[in-house]
Amino acid sequence: MRAAGAGVVKIAAKTSKLSDCLPLIDLARRVSGEPTVLIGMGECGLATRVLAKKFGAAWTYAGDQQQVGQITASDLLDRYRFRSLTEQTDLYGLVGRPISHSVSPVMHNAAFAATHLDAVYLPFPAADADDFVAFGRALGVKGASITIPFKVSLFDVMDEVYAVARRIGAINTMKAHDGRWIGGNTDAAAFLAPLRDQVDLRGKRIAVLGAGGAARAVAVALTSSDASVTVYARDTLKAREVAMTASAGSAVMPPAPNTWDVLINCTPVGMYPKNNETPLDASLLTGSLVYDLVYNPTVTKLMREATVAGCEAIGGLEMLVAQAQEQFEWWTGTKPPAGVMREAALKRLAEFMRNEDHVV
Repeated sequence: MRAAGAGVVKIAAKTSKLSDCLPLIDLARRVSGEPTVLIGMGECGLATRVLAKKFGAAWTYAGDQQQVGQITASDLLDRYRFRSLTEQTDLYGLVGRPISHSVSPVMHNAAFAATHLDAVYLPFPAADADDFVAFGRALGVKGASITIPFKVSLFDVMDEVYAVARRIGAINTMKAHDGRWIGGNTDAAAFLAPLRDQVDLRGKRIAVLGAGGAARAVAVALTSSDASVTVYARDTLKAREVAMTASAGSAVMPPAPNTWDVLINCTPVGMYPKNNETPLDASLLTGSLVYDLVYNPTVTKLMREATVAGCEAIGGLEMLVAQAQEQFEWWTGTKPPAGVMREAALKRLAEFMRNEDHVV
């Protein structure tokens, strides 16, 4: 292409996983100094668009064609602060799949802007744990939030795991330090705060729905509550494994009527865009309080039906904000200004709701 007389060479390559961006990184290094634009098409190529300077690009593209991985000009300029990014900008992000529903990018980027740190936070829709490891090490990721379905699988690739995360057997965050990856878990502490504001847990029968990383953190957090905890999942073996981390009981889903006082949903059922789903039939909502860790939408179908059934209902937003604030401080050594992350989350959630209202 150079030989043909091109002044700027553009290459757009399809990506189906994060590590598909790595050949573009290698190419950018090989042609450093020559006018080039290297774009990864699809959601896994977002980093090539936002981190254009790291990829040696002469420019980047914005647009509303989400099917090819474009992002709008307003998101590029405002959410990701494109014009302030440099080759030295620290990179953070959210590892999971799917993660299009997440408000973590707007929360953390708002905190970076408010604290004037040269950093950006991107969604990382990894194909699997190995995919993120290859991508993260190649791009020098400084830290990441970990969500479904990687809280357990990424635990196994850390160079070091903090004690709380080891006990839980799952991580929800990692940071890089001196070339080593360190895993931690901020879910357990963040989970308890809004619950304790609502109910005295002593002597209560608590049903935990799910057997993933969030359920592990919740079960461990409840060990100091003097409550009777039972973990429910469709896979009884997985339920038993989670229960063993916290000396809890286990059973197959769903919990029978009149067997629980507090129910905690640790599954993604009911999460945007599948807002009309619920992990439990309304006829089984016989307890006094339902705590749904799903935060998008802010009021889930499970919460609405619990309220109709006479239960108090708590959503997952406060836990989300609390664990994100702790992550941010662990990564940067800086506390985000009070309210910045919560305000950003609420604004983004309102955008999701407006989009839902326009769906015919």
